[in-house]
Amino acid sequence: MNNDFFKNLEKKTGVNMQDIFELANSLQNANFKDEKTVRSVIRRVSQIANKPVNKETEDKIVQSIINDGKQLDFNTIAKMMNKK
Repeated sequence: MNNDFFKNLEKKTGVNMQDIFELANSLQNANFKDEKTVRSVIRRVSQIANKPVNKETEDKIVQSIINDGKQLDFNTIAKMMNKK
């Protein structure tokens, strides 16, 4: 992988790429039907993105993923976090 690319990305976003890689690795075998796991992932993404998620939004995301079967990916979570 190109280190300059990731350094530039870190500089522009303020997101540590090592944190992203660790999160991605932890998601590989995660059970997304387990509420505790889903909440943990949401909180971790929120922390990495430096974007707080209130309890109501977290509950909606959890319900959407567990009950509605939505895919858990950064875009899905980001869209839900940005809804007003």
